[in-house]
Amino acid sequence: MYTFSSKLKNLSLILMVLGALGIGVGFFTAPKNTKDVEAILAADSHGGHHAEAAHEAAPAHAAEAAHEATPAAHQEATPASDSTEEHVAEVSKDSNAVAAANVDSTVAKTEEHVAEELAKPSHEAEAKGHEVAEADEHAEHLTHVLHQLQNKPWAAFYVAALFFMLISLGVLAFYAIQHAAQAGWSPVLFRVMEAITAYLVPGAIIVYVVLVLSGLHLNHLFVWMDPAVVAEDKLLQGKQGYLNVPFFLIRAAIFMGGWIAYRHFSRKNGLALDQTNDLSYYKKNFKLSAGFLAFFLVSESMMSWDWIMSVDPHWFSTLFGWYVFASFVVSAVTVIALVTLYLKSRGYLEYVNNSHFHDLAKFMFGFSVFWTYLWFSQFMLIWYANIPEEVVYFKFRIEHYNLPFFGMVVMNFVFPILILINTDFKRVPWIISMAGLVILAGHYLDFHNMIYPATVGDQWFIGLSEISSIAFFAGLFIFVVFTALTKAPLLPKGNPLVEESKHFHY
Repeated sequence: MYTFSSKLKNLSLILMVLGALGIGVGFFTAPKNTKDVEAILAADSHGGHHAEAAHEAAPAHAAEAAHEATPAAHQEATPASDSTEEHVAEVSKDSNAVAAANVDSTVAKTEEHVAEELAKPSHEAEAKGHEVAEADEHAEHLTHVLHQLQNKPWAAFYVAALFFMLISLGVLAFYAIQHAAQAGWSPVLFRVMEAITAYLVPGAIIVYVVLVLSGLHLNHLFVWMDPAVVAEDKLLQGKQGYLNVPFFLIRAAIFMGGWIAYRHFSRKNGLALDQTNDLSYYKKNFKLSAGFLAFFLVSESMMSWDWIMSVDPHWFSTLFGWYVFASFVVSAVTVIALVTLYLKSRGYLEYVNNSHFHDLAKFMFGFSVFWTYLWFSQFMLIWYANIPEEVVYFKFRIEHYNLPFFGMVVMNFVFPILILINTDFKRVPWIISMAGLVILAGHYLDFHNMIYPATVGDQWFIGLSEISSIAFFAGLFIFVVFTALTKAPLLPKGNPLVEESKHFHY
């Protein structure tokens, strides 16, 4: 029997306490109104490298005096003659013409002035209209940013909760595959798998609570849950038959209930098999596992649409369910390997040998390649087709999530390929551990990239909320899993394939 060490238990409790405090601080420090948002944006603009004050000096223009010199007309006095009368008449005629022209000019200027005065109210009204429109647009932008910043602690909590819960679900699916395939190499690892799946119960409850709180409009993780948004969006109106809160929560309850039920009965049958050696329990688990895998394939795909893809309801991908599955199943196998390595280092699992670690590392390698295939297939097809409503998904992530987007590709594909492709490395514990930690961090970033762009926008960073959420759920995960390990012997002695597993050699 395994004994939960006090050091590991204390570590898990410390992680939970510190994580809970950090989560609370993250929610408390989130902006409460648009004034807080304005202060945050102003601080970012003054402190950030992307916003600098621009000062331009206007050139001075000196006024130039216009002086026109009128030349004096000097005419010589001439004796009076007949031409004098004609000259006087011409001057008189010119004077009358000038006077008439001055009158016409004055009238024209007066009419122009009157027209300008009449036009002033319309120009002022237009200017005021522009000001009101700009103010409304600014207020709308502040409200949008407010929702994004308020979403940040929610998104951090949700991503971590979902990630750890899906790890336990991935282990449950891997466990069911071993039963349905009647695999002979893995029975000595069954108790480890069953212990990890014990987290599914508290993990699923926490995720469900978050979904319920979203349905109650206590956060803005799912934009389609907002009636005001749906009222102005014809696309969302067309999806209301599927994307509505009651049906959404009912589906979630069915999925989680089915997963937890399979975990409960398969574990119960496994323990009964150990106590009675009655092979009917083994056959029950075989049939139960085959049925569960059929349910799992459907429920996992719908779960990925509901809980992940619907945060961005205008975008969809037919590969998305498989993509999410590949991400959490490789994380699940990695956790199985890490927990097994820890137990082996503490003197437990005496029948687990290097061949078992080799097979686990092969699955880590294989599922990493499978994930990369799905990632590239989805990315390449959408990017090459360049359909605006599809490519915007990747365009936004490349522009605003450049580092985590391409970083997780390196962590989830390049690193495992370079390390785990070597056969000898698959048998070295510290190499498996190092590769496993990088894979887990990379797939956490994968889920981060799936959720954050639609819920937080470009207001993201890995800060207190994210680190605290990871710490809290990691502590809870460790506590639940290692507590479950103490509940039953680590060797399933009643399994008819256990002898083959104990002597497994590759």
